[in-house]
Amino acid sequence: MQTIYDLTLHQLEELVLELGQKKYRAKQLFTWLYRKRVLSFEEMTDLPTSFIEELKSHFIIMPVKEVMRQVSKDGTRKYLFSLEDGSSIETVLMHFNFGESLCVTSQLGCNMGCTFCASGLLKKQRDLSQGEILGQLMYVQKELDSENLRISNIVVMGTGEPFDNYDHVLGFCKTANQDIGLGIGARHITISTCGIVPKIREFSKSHYQYNLAISLHAPNQELRDKLMPINHRYPLSELMDSLKEYSESNHRRITFEYILLHGVNDSDQHAIELAHLIRGMNAYVNLIPYNKVDEKGYESTDDKTALHFYDVLMKHGVKATLRQKHGDDIDAACGQLRAKHEKGRIRV
Repeated sequence: MQTIYDLTLHQLEELVLELGQKKYRAKQLFTWLYRKRVLSFEEMTDLPTSFIEELKSHFIIMPVKEVMRQVSKDGTRKYLFSLEDGSSIETVLMHFNFGESLCVTSQLGCNMGCTFCASGLLKKQRDLSQGEILGQLMYVQKELDSENLRISNIVVMGTGEPFDNYDHVLGFCKTANQDIGLGIGARHITISTCGIVPKIREFSKSHYQYNLAISLHAPNQELRDKLMPINHRYPLSELMDSLKEYSESNHRRITFEYILLHGVNDSDQHAIELAHLIRGMNAYVNLIPYNKVDEKGYESTDDKTALHFYDVLMKHGVKATLRQKHGDDIDAACGQLRAKHEKGRIRV
């Protein structure tokens, strides 16, 4: 049965009219779902009983069920959820000084084939619906309510390529951003893409205020070809052209994500090439420690080399951050816990 989270506020307005209700019922329903965060239609006490029965006959509310979780010593929580069709997905909650940040999954598996990434251990089965992405957010926020905590930031960087599921991801962002619901600011929502150029251009023309992050991970065409197959379809030069257009049109800063891989992309020369590639753009580089995936064979850059890489960028006029590790004592890499679960290497 479909989750009601699949419907935007506008679609809820159309639904209530179809069911013979007044249009304002949609806002009541939306408020119950996202502000009061109820998990049953019966809790919606200001809605007519007949309307509640209609809703129950067509929809469920929560589309995810917790299968298991891992909790890191640094407080990172990794959830393994099951969906209505029995599929499983991952969601990660991370604690920062600025608040609670949730990383959500947008697809079942991933077809992008990045050679270092655990997401691709299981190939894409399907896109997640808007409601299935929202279910991850709502489940974790409901849990945090009991701790008097609020999710302040969302990153669409979990398993899958968000711009390969563009409409559902944008629907999720719009609902999360709605003032009468969760009210998470657009500039606290970040969407990541490995470089699907036509969707970057579509995103640019829509002038959304959500943050755009690019999974770059290599400063030149040759190395990116080896690490990221998407680069064969949309070469680095074409990607950079689309990002310059985005920056000029939207006046928004771009984040370049760069996972540091020992002996692969972490030399002084790589740092200098990266600086030359993006210098002059309204952008910064987020240097990310690698969470080891046994099946991939890569190692994380050591702290000293990572800090030196950061220094080289800064000296060449490129702003950068060096992200601290989160959850390195659990299956932290995107898709890693799900892959182990699906392959039966752990029992739950």
